[in-house]
Amino acid sequence: MTLELCQVHGVRVKAGYVLGMDPRGASSPQLLRRLNAGAVVRFALGVGEFAAAEAMSATGLTWPTVLGVCDGLVADGWLEEVADSRAAGLTSKGRPARRYRLREAAGVVAGLDAGQHHFTAVVADLRGRVLAQLAVDAPPVDDVADMPQRRRAAGARRALAASLLREALAAAGRSEGDALIAAVAVPAPVDARGLSPRGEDDYWATMNPGFAGALPCEVVVENDANLAAVAEQARGGHPSEAGVATVLAGERLGAGVILDGRLLRGSRGGVGEMRFLGIVEGVGTAEGVGALARDWGREELGDGVDVFAAAAEGDPSALAIVDRLGDRVARVAEALSSLLDIDRVVFAGAIAPALGPVLARAREVMRSEFQDPVPELAASALGPDIVAMGAVDAALARVRAEPLAFAPRRTSEISPTRT
Repeated sequence: MTLELCQVHGVRVKAGYVLGMDPRGASSPQLLRRLNAGAVVRFALGVGEFAAAEAMSATGLTWPTVLGVCDGLVADGWLEEVADSRAAGLTSKGRPARRYRLREAAGVVAGLDAGQHHFTAVVADLRGRVLAQLAVDAPPVDDVADMPQRRRAAGARRALAASLLREALAAAGRSEGDALIAAVAVPAPVDARGLSPRGEDDYWATMNPGFAGALPCEVVVENDANLAAVAEQARGGHPSEAGVATVLAGERLGAGVILDGRLLRGSRGGVGEMRFLGIVEGVGTAEGVGALARDWGREELGDGVDVFAAAAEGDPSALAIVDRLGDRVARVAEALSSLLDIDRVVFAGAIAPALGPVLARAREVMRSEFQDPVPELAASALGPDIVAMGAVDAALARVRAEPLAFAPRRTSEISPTRT
C-alpha cells in the first residue's frame, strides 16, 4: 500500500519513492551507495522474493551494483538471502540466480488513534499486514478544568499510549525494540513539527501532550482527520488528481483535505478545522452527525433510540431527523467545496455505514439549492478504524520514503509471526 503523491510531515511520496532523489545526481560515493541501498529496500518493501535481475529492472542499477547492495543489506539486517532459482525449482539451466526477500524480523510499524474517548493501537509489518490491534477507553477529560488536572490528564494519555503500544507489540509477538516508528493521531490541529496550539482551556494541548517522549521509537503526530484522509487516499480508490475532503462525522466535524495530491495543513495545522461553521449563517455548527442524531433523537424519540434504525422502520420523527441531518451535511459539503474546490466529500468513522439515507437527502438538497459544480458525496467503506489505519499508512510512508533512516533489528529471538 503506497501513498500516491501524498505529503505527510514534509515527505512527498509517489509509489514509494522520494520525489527528486535521483542516484545519478549523487555527489559522493557514500551518498551514491546510500541512495542505491534505499532504492533496493524500497523495492523489497513492495514485493515478495525477488532476483537480482528484478531489482535491476525496478531500480535501473547495474548487476554488480545490485549484488553488492544486496550483500550489504543482508549484513545490515534489511534483507535475507533465500534459495537460489535452481534450488527453488525456478530454473534448471545456466547460472542460478541469487534471490532475496525483506527480513520479516527487520521491524514493524505502529498506528495509534489517541482519540478523546478511546485509544486504538495497530501493529503492522513493513508491508502493511496487520499483526495485532487493541483498543481501550481513554482517561476522561470532559470535566477537567484547572491546569493541574490538565497536566494529570496529559500524563495519563501519554502513559496509556505507551502501555497500549507495549501490549499491542506483545500481542503481535514483538518487543519494543522491533518498532521502527509509530504514527499517533490526535483530535487537535497539528503543525508540521507535530505540535498543537493550546486551544480553549488547553484542550488541544491535552489531546496532544507530547507522545514523542513517551514511546520507544520514532514518533509522528498528526491530526486524526488528516490520517483518515491518508487512509482514504491509500485504500479508498480515489483518483490521485481528485480533490478529496475526508470528514470525521461522529462527535465533531473535522476534515482532512488532499488537493492536487498533497495533504493540506496550514502553518498551525488548522486546514480542515470546522469551527468556521458556527459563524456562517445557515450552515450550523461543527457538531458531528453522530452527536446531532443522538441529541435530536433524544429530544424527539426519547433516550436510547437509534434514529437510523427507527427511520428505516418508517418512523416519521426519525425520518424528519434524517432530513435535517441531510440538510446540514449538504451545506457542510458545499462550504468545503466552495472554499477548496473539492471534487468529493467522504464522510468517515463509525457512523459512516448508517449515512446512506442522510447522504441521499443531502444530494437532493445540493441538486435543488446549489449551482454546479457540486461535490460528490460518499460514505467511507473503511470502517471505524479508518484513523488507526491511516496512522499505519503514514508510518509506512515514512519508512518507504527514507528506509535507511531506520535501523532494523539485526538479530531476533522472536518466533515467526503467524498469520
